Amino acid sequence: MSYAIIRNANYKKENLAGLYKHNERKNTNYSNKEINKKNFTKNYSIKNCNTTYTNAIKILQQENNLKGRIIKTTNVACEFIITSDKEFFEDIGEEETKRYFETAYKFVANYQNLGEKYILSAKVHMDETTPHLHLVFVPVVKSKDKNGNEINKIACSEYWKGKDSYVGLQNSFYSYMTKSGFDLERGRAKENNHIPIETLKSVTNYENIKFELEQEEIQPLETKNMALIVAQNKELIQYTKKLKIQLAKSYTAIQKNEELQKENMELKYENQKLKQKIYQLENYIEKTFEAFKNLFSFPVDRFKKLVDNFIKNFEK
Repeated sequence: MSYAIIRNANYKKENLAGLYKHNERKNTNYSNKEINKKNFTKNYSIKNCNTTYTNAIKILQQENNLKGRIIKTTNVACEFIITSDKEFFEDIGEEETKRYFETAYKFVANYQNLGEKYILSAKVHMDETTPHLHLVFVPVVKSKDKNGNEINKIACSEYWKGKDSYVGLQNSFYSYMTKSGFDLERGRAKENNHIPIETLKSVTNYENIKFELEQEEIQPLETKNMALIVAQNKELIQYTKKLKIQLAKSYTAIQKNEELQKENMELKYENQKLKQKIYQLENYIEKTFEAFKNLFSFPVDRFKKLVDNFIKNFEK
């Protein structure tokens, strides 16, 4: 028997662009080797997002007057990865596979009284080994303001309130899917939200999925590990500063080299001009010697020696 798998991940604003590009296959290259670009056309949307996730959330906020303090560290969207194993989908066939994901979509729309309008996107990927659904939604909850007025607000922490919130999700999902006619097993009752999605998507049979579901949940980073990350981050910042200094020096060297090349070209030009002047002077001297010879009938070679001696004595 196969497992009903639903896994959640929370996202901040800064992560939405990458999530959108991955789900909508907007990237050029993918690190996941299981993605077959030739099968992109087999992917389909149960609910299509006509804009980016960031813009879609802004529109939802405006149209529904959603409250909630949104800062850099606020989780503004959640994503369910819904799947089972490869053999399960092969056994039930194409039509039932579509019904499986459509049924899962209806479950999410009604879970925690969310409402379909707060689902941003529901994309089925058929271009990998195991079919799976990426369902992105805004965690909106009903609450009251300081004056006691009822409001709707984005509040991921309240949507997932309680330490057993993920267990409740998995129990409800399993119950909903089996009642809808899918022969599935619940698996171990524990929170599996931290199992890496690439691991989930890469499982191809019952035993592997069972193994993954029974693994201990990955624990949050310990304080000492956080301190190590902070220290490494500082080292990276220092290294980046050094690179900037080296870059500035390189830029200065390039400028200096360009200036020297320009000076060299100017010197070559001046040298060429001097060569022309020397040639003109030499020609003028030769003509002067010839004129002297014709005027005074004095041997030119002797006259040149007299001139050379005069120059040598003058230089001394």
